[in-house]
Amino acid sequence: MRLIFVRHGEPDYAHDCLTADGKRQAEAAASRLMREGITEIYSSPKGRALETAASTAEKLELPVHVLDYMAEITWSGEGIPFGGHPWKLSSMMVDEEDFDFWENDWRKHPYFKGNKATELYDVIAANIDKLLAGFGYRHEGSRFYCDGGSDKTIALFSHGGFGACALAHILSLPFPYVNTVMPYDYASVIILDFPIADKEYIHPRIALF
Repeated sequence: MRLIFVRHGEPDYAHDCLTADGKRQAEAAASRLMREGITEIYSSPKGRALETAASTAEKLELPVHVLDYMAEITWSGEGIPFGGHPWKLSSMMVDEEDFDFWENDWRKHPYFKGNKATELYDVIAANIDKLLAGFGYRHEGSRFYCDGGSDKTIALFSHGGFGACALAHILSLPFPYVNTVMPYDYASVIILDFPIADKEYIHPRIALF
């Protein structure tokens, strides 16, 4: 199975839609994705993601399945700098504090303990696990148990925050670390490959970033 993450095109956040450049980006992404053999399309309920998904869905003549948990994350927390903004805080942890993610739990750091973003990370992680389990990949620890597996190619059209949460969880990487070292711009494409090895443990591989 392949899981394709596509971030929405350049947005007009005030109206939750795409700008003229964003629409061109969505069309370019659709042309790029035509050769990937996409079998199912899922999208955030936000307008900017739905518009981006529509460009690909129309070319492939596929329906778009809307999943509410794929909406962009929010952030907040009493006493947390920058209003809890996860990217600014993540950058501070990596660049200024040299936080050791392997010895310490990022969730317990003052920037993320009590931050709404951490709560939403958990919601996304739980729902992504349910989605993948439905395709024959059960998340156990830092690996997946292949219970039959799948040869489908699934496209997820969403947002930077959702994508960072999902990638961090699937790849067993710290969320702030992913925010800092794995950014992706508007209409970018990321592909994860899930091998089929029935009744064996597997780990997804980054095929394209």
